[in-house]
Order: sequence, then C-alpha cells, then structure tokens
Amino acid sequence: MSKQQKPSRSLTGIAGIVAAATLLSKLVALVRQQAIAAAFGVGVAANAYNYAYVIPGFLLVLLGGVNGPIHSAIVSVLAKRDKEDAAPLVETITTLVSGALLLLTIVLFIFADFFINLVGPGLSPTAHAIATQQLRVMSPMALLAGLIGIGFGTLNTANQYWLLSISPVFSSITIIAGLGILALQLGNQITAPQYVLVGGLVLAWGTLAGAILQWLVQLIAQWRLGLGTLRLRFDFHSSGVQEVIKVMGPATFSSGMMQINVYTDLFFASVIPGAAAAFNYANLLVQTPLGIISNVILLPLLPMLSRLTDPADWGNLKLRIRQGLILTALTMLPLGALIVALAVPIVRVIYERYAFDQAASQLVASVLMAYGIGMFVYLGRDVLVRVFYALGDGDTPFRVSVVNIFLNALLDYIFVRPFGAPGIVLATVGVNITSTLMFVWLLDRKLNGLPLREWSLPILGLTGGSFVAGVASWGTLRILQQVWGSEGLPIQLLQLSLSALVGLSIYALIAAQMKLPEVDIFVSRLRQRFGKG
Repeated sequence: MSKQQKPSRSLTGIAGIVAAATLLSKLVALVRQQAIAAAFGVGVAANAYNYAYVIPGFLLVLLGGVNGPIHSAIVSVLAKRDKEDAAPLVETITTLVSGALLLLTIVLFIFADFFINLVGPGLSPTAHAIATQQLRVMSPMALLAGLIGIGFGTLNTANQYWLLSISPVFSSITIIAGLGILALQLGNQITAPQYVLVGGLVLAWGTLAGAILQWLVQLIAQWRLGLGTLRLRFDFHSSGVQEVIKVMGPATFSSGMMQINVYTDLFFASVIPGAAAAFNYANLLVQTPLGIISNVILLPLLPMLSRLTDPADWGNLKLRIRQGLILTALTMLPLGALIVALAVPIVRVIYERYAFDQAASQLVASVLMAYGIGMFVYLGRDVLVRVFYALGDGDTPFRVSVVNIFLNALLDYIFVRPFGAPGIVLATVGVNITSTLMFVWLLDRKLNGLPLREWSLPILGLTGGSFVAGVASWGTLRILQQVWGSEGLPIQLLQLSLSALVGLSIYALIAAQMKLPEVDIFVSRLRQRFGKG
C-alpha cells in the first residue's frame, strides 16, 4: 500500500503497541509452558511432542512466522502499492500457497511414522508411537502455516500491529485449556501409561486448535479491511505476484535451511534423555524477551527498509541498519549476560514444581546458559537478513544458509560429546556468529561500504558493559544464597529479582556514559510520554 494511504504513526508509537501485545502473548506462552512442565516435566509425553512438532513447528516458523519469508515478501511488495491492488494480490498468493501446502498436509498425515523415524531415530518405542499420533493430528498445520503467514504480512502493511502481535496467544490458550480439562476430568482415574498417551494427544489437539483460531482471527480482520477473502484467484503471472514469488521463493529456502539446522540438532539430541524437552523449555525463556525486542525492532523497520532501496537513499538505509544493530546490542547483550549468570534460579522459579524436579532444572538451566550466549547474534543476524529481503535479494541469505547447514552439523558432532545438550546449542551460536559476520561483509560490498568501525566500537562497549553486569548479578546471587539459602519459591524469587536489578542498574550506568544517540532518543521519548501521561 502506498505511503499516502497509510495512517501516520511514529516508530515509537508502533514499538509501544508491538511491545505491549507481544509481551502479553509471550507471558501467556510462558504460562502454557509452565503448565506443560508441571504436567509432564521432561518425560516421554513432552519429549515426544517436541519431535512431533518439529515439522509443523518448522512450517509455522518458516511460513507463518512474523518476519518469516511469506510475511517479509508480502510486506516488501504491498508497502509499495496502493490499497486497491492489495486484495487481488493477497487472494492470488493465498490460492497459490494453499494448493501447495494442502498436498504437503496429506503427505505428512500418511507418512507420519516415516517422518518421526527421520527426526528422532533414537526415540524409545513408546515415545515414537506417541509422536507419530501427535504428528498426524497436527498435519493440517502445514496449510495453516501459510495462511497465517499471509495474514501477518497483510496486517503488517495495514498497520494492524496489535492484532499482528497478539494473535499467537490463541495457540497457548487452547493448550492450557486442554491441560486443564485433562487434569479436571481424568485426574487419577487412569494409569500412568494412559496419562502419557492422552496427555500427548491433548498437546497435539490443543496446538492444532490454536493455529485454527489464530488464522480465523486474522482472516476476519483482513475481510473487514478489504484486504482479501478466500476467493480463488489464478492470476499467477501478474507483476505483483511475480515480485512476491521472487522474494518469497529464495527467502523460504533460506529460512528452510536454517530450520534444517533444528532437525540436525534434534537428530543428535535424540539419544540424550529429555534433551528435546529441555531445548523447548529453555528456548521459550529466551524467546520471550527475544520475541518482544525482535518484533519491536523488525516489524516497523522492514517497511522502512523497503522504501530506502534506491541508491540515492542508501545513506538513510545505512542509518536504519545501524539503528537496528545498536538497538539489538543495547537490549540483547545485557539480557544474554543476565540469563547466563542467573540461569538456575530463573529455571527454578519458573518451572520447578510437580513433575519438573531439580534434575530437570539443572538440565534446562545448562541449555539456557548456552542460549543466552548467542542472543545478540541471533537477532543481529535477522536484522541483516531483512536488509537483503528489502533490497529484493533472497539469494544471498539462501546461499549463506546452505553453508550453515554443513557448519552446524560439523559443530554438533564436535560439541555434543564434551558438552552434551548445551553443546548442541553452542553449535547453533557458532553458526549464528558466522552468519552475522558473513552478512556484514556482503552488505559492505553491496552498499558500497559500511562504517563498520563506527558501528563496532559501541557494540564492543555494550558487550563489555554486559559482561560487567553479568558478573555483578552472579556475585550478588552467590552472596544472597550464602545468607538466605536457596530453597523456597519466595526466597528464590527475591534473590533473582535483586540480582537482576543490580546487574541492570550497573549496565544502565555504563550505557548512559557511552552517550549513544539510540540511548538518548529512547530515554528522551520515554520522558516525553511519561510527562504527557
């Protein structure tokens, strides 16, 4: 849609809407994960679900995710077009994507046993049988993933940021409701094996119901905005559709290559008891702040990047790239340091109850520490990938992703033996670091030079400040544990809060002394809003 037809909304206003909606969505997701942890811990049902969810989840992230290839392609094309051109384009893309994904849904249902053997060759017979049933239940998510991704892209161009960020909450609600019904209706009336089987199916059906609900909510919003219905259109040769395909095709393969790394990780992890469940629990703790910051930075940034692709605008484009990277460093580096320093109390406070015991806490905490190390490069890489998409270049991220598949497999093989489950995450961190450096080098060549020295100095300074903050948090935690002990939820929560507060306070002082423009603008706008309030 053309810029003239869009309601004017500041970057700060968009970021506030996205942050509030995403925070709510992530908090509900956290409650969902707590419910799963309390019901199943790192046992067979939870472990099987993580393998059954590999392909549906892969497709949901690949095709249906915010900032995924479908979302990015639609935004990059619709942002440059008038509103009256949007509906036919969206309907044609929906027809094209739905036809392909309906066939994939049928394949997943019929060959579910084969796919579970492929992703989890080391699973026990019980876990394999449960995962196969779960995959059959969730197979329609292949089709839903594409529809959800189209909805995300369409709503993004219409400035519907609240619905865009809040819609994933429906999936969490349906799973929580299913587990609640399981607890109320079944209780102790079934044997342990039956509980594992029924509980696994509850997770699968709840996940599918949530995806259906998420798509329906988006679809209603599209209809009301006049941005497309379920009408079949076959105008596949139109310029707009071809432009979407030009970006979406390579971007899908590129993102798909990244998701193949997830399969590789689970392949190596299938022989480690509880590893897949531990990845899921730890990943959510990382994705909660990461998802909020990612949406705040990337959702409003991508349409802006798409309008600065003319060489005459490359000066402003580079400024936006710097802002994206510095904001990423400003937020992700201290959060990563605190996660590494406080991993054990974080996991104990959030998950440790009922079926989730201290042994599970130690396993998940070790994985969480590895995730924390890579938070900055995870999001920094995504910022850089979006620049290539905005420039209409989906081939470069694809080529980098192909290289990363082999690098990830090699690092998994090297790290899994000495480090176990955390080693698999460290391999992913190594891949993300390599990808980030490669994208920076390629953009430097593509845009006729980037001020890399100017950008690297503040990032290095923020890295040092984050390290100091992490050490301070860890030291504070150790002192408090010696004085108060470490047992009991109220004590753990108080220790965690005080330790994090010390670390964040020290980091804030260091960041303020660096006098970065991004920090000054952020603080100034907060003060303006607080004063108006």
